[in-house]
Amino acid sequence: MGNKKIIELTKEGYDNIVSELDKLRTEDRPRIIQAIKDARAQGDLSENADYDAARAEQAKVEGRIKELEYIVDNHKIIKKKNNEVSLGSTVVIEYIDDNEEETYNIVGSTEVDVNNNKISNESPIGKAIYGAKVGETVDVESPNGVYQVKIVSIS
Repeated sequence: MGNKKIIELTKEGYDNIVSELDKLRTEDRPRIIQAIKDARAQGDLSENADYDAARAEQAKVEGRIKELEYIVDNHKIIKKKNNEVSLGSTVVIEYIDDNEEETYNIVGSTEVDVNNNKISNESPIGKAIYGAKVGETVDVESPNGVYQVKIVSIS
């Protein structure tokens, strides 16, 4: 078999994955199985939209369960470092070109939530600032070109 990729997670991200996996196994899976049984009881499956919908939902849930099980089996919880940007850090950066500040939480790739400023350590900004210390200025390589950011604070 091929090499398994180790998934780096924060403790919070791991806990969220375990919680989601538990919900899928104990709530969603039994509910879908019951929906399939109920749809089968209606008779002819060839024109049964309820049956088709339940089977589609079952495939989606089972796929997500497999994905989460892989993460749980192949994860590594990264401990936050207080003096440099690492997984779990909350970082305030200043964009050098426009003097604007932005706050980001650095998370593993499975925990990304751009709406809540949770960015991956594998994203262009995440890669560039990873390991940097307060006061350092780093180059960020993005699809739109290189720009600079300064690390204002790390917590």
